[in-house]
Amino acid sequence: MNEAKTAPLRHSAESTLQSYERSLLRSHLSLTRQDRPRRFTLCGLEWDLHPEVFAPIYSPSTSVALSLLGLGQDPVRPRSDTFLEIGSGTGVIAVAAALAGSPRVLATDVSPRAVANTVANAERHQVTDRLRAVHSDLFARIDEAERFDTVFWSSNYVLGPDTYMYKSLHEQAYVDAGYRAHRRFVEQAPGRLAPGGSALLHFSDRGDLPALHRIADDCGRELRTLKSVRVREGEYSEEFVEHMLIEVVAASV
Repeated sequence: MNEAKTAPLRHSAESTLQSYERSLLRSHLSLTRQDRPRRFTLCGLEWDLHPEVFAPIYSPSTSVALSLLGLGQDPVRPRSDTFLEIGSGTGVIAVAAALAGSPRVLATDVSPRAVANTVANAERHQVTDRLRAVHSDLFARIDEAERFDTVFWSSNYVLGPDTYMYKSLHEQAYVDAGYRAHRRFVEQAPGRLAPGGSALLHFSDRGDLPALHRIADDCGRELRTLKSVRVREGEYSEEFVEHMLIEVVAASV
């Protein structure tokens, strides 16, 4: 039987915008293009870019995340919160939070190369006194007793098939197979907050928002959209994408 006919209907009918195959192609292109730099400029600052780490210059997602958090403004909005970033990549957001005044920043990533990249940029911008980077799959290696005012993840919001097997850690920056990582974040992030804290998720309509809401319902959570903005997709597409800053809270009884 033709393999395409046996594929799940959801993936054969999904929009090009939400195509996980296209996101995986972007992952490959980002790693292999000959003009991939070792350094780049973002928000008027220079940053190191290590091999096999998500490159913010080929997607607007990092710039949008900075803006949603008030870190991409001029002048930057001062911060006084303790800050945990999940999936730090190059470390731009975590470093920006430290530069804006966050007294304690923890940056985590499932990729050891990304952790090293975050450390390099913390050193470059002289914030190692208040920023530490840890190799962790979401919250797995974070001290259970440690709490934060803000927990933030600029997620890999494109939904991949539950059975997809990643070929590299880099692919995990682009696609979440079966939304397993999103389920863990929605379930666990509120439990890592200090009193009055916020668990924040950067999502977009390249992801499956109804599926995310179903996960929230399963986990006893509510999702509140705090901000949204539409931007052109960037290097590989002329399409416009809606980006959202979503707060994850315990569901009301």
